[in-house]
Amino acid sequence: MRTIRIISLMLMVFLVVPGVNALNVVSTTSVLWDPVQYIGGEKVEAIYIADPTICPHMQTDIIPNRIQMQKDFIRNADLFIAHNGSVDQSYVMPYVTDFMAANNYGTVEWVTLKDPSMTWNTPPGAKVLSREVAGWLVAADPANKSYYETRLNDYLAQIDAADLSPAERSLIAGQDVIVMVWQQDAADWLGLNIVTFYGPDFYMGGKYTPVKVVDDIGNNPDKYREVKYVIENMQSGELAKGLEETLRDRGVPARRVIFTNFPKSLPGVDSLPDVIQYNKALVTPEQAPAASPPTNAPLSWMVAAGGVVGCVLVLWSQKKK
Repeated sequence: MRTIRIISLMLMVFLVVPGVNALNVVSTTSVLWDPVQYIGGEKVEAIYIADPTICPHMQTDIIPNRIQMQKDFIRNADLFIAHNGSVDQSYVMPYVTDFMAANNYGTVEWVTLKDPSMTWNTPPGAKVLSREVAGWLVAADPANKSYYETRLNDYLAQIDAADLSPAERSLIAGQDVIVMVWQQDAADWLGLNIVTFYGPDFYMGGKYTPVKVVDDIGNNPDKYREVKYVIENMQSGELAKGLEETLRDRGVPARRVIFTNFPKSLPGVDSLPDVIQYNKALVTPEQAPAASPPTNAPLSWMVAAGGVVGCVLVLWSQKKK
């Protein structure tokens, strides 16, 4: 009898306690972690390796420590997912694979994006990525297919809600900008007019560094007269402060704004829809407050007239006294 009670209790724990039977997923970045965790809901527990505030290629000293901090989860993970681009291949995936092998925890079989270079910081890109992620979960846990598909539809609706409204498009589109190369897709989606772009030293052999753009501003000042924003990429570090200063020195009141690509990189930016909303807000022009409604002239005349009559009555009563 006691054995039956123990077995019954264990079954209740597995059925009731969240996460006991969850699919454990390790993601290289928060970009994949967010849709996995949302679409997976209570059926999935997920973590991400790379710090979302910094580009992974700048984290060679950070990532091994982050792996050690989450080693117990990683060693027992059911699914390992990655972008599989050059940054993932060089700076994240090998650390995880080596950690597992060195500790005899097993061989990692990575599940990766069909297009490692795909973008996700626009509604169309975020939707493509989300559908692919949902497919991974269904393949790993087909028993919960309908659950994942329902959660996917909810997530896609959130992405749609973050998209440009007609009013927002009319305000944002057509503004001149200088943009960091990793944010060109976002700028295109927003309808911004990209005057030029810039990148880090290692991009295209250093042909598009901020210094080169500063030189071009000096040689072709008219080209930059209407620039409203200089768009940075948070994860690449501060590159464009000199561009903003150069434009302002020449009388162009451009403002430097910092787009992000990664969920969890800022307070309140917890998901891909949040990333889209956050970036969009940075280049939405402030609207002047609405003009006050005109004063109702007939009513004002009546109030004034009443005041005059009141004064006359007061004077008349005093005179009689």
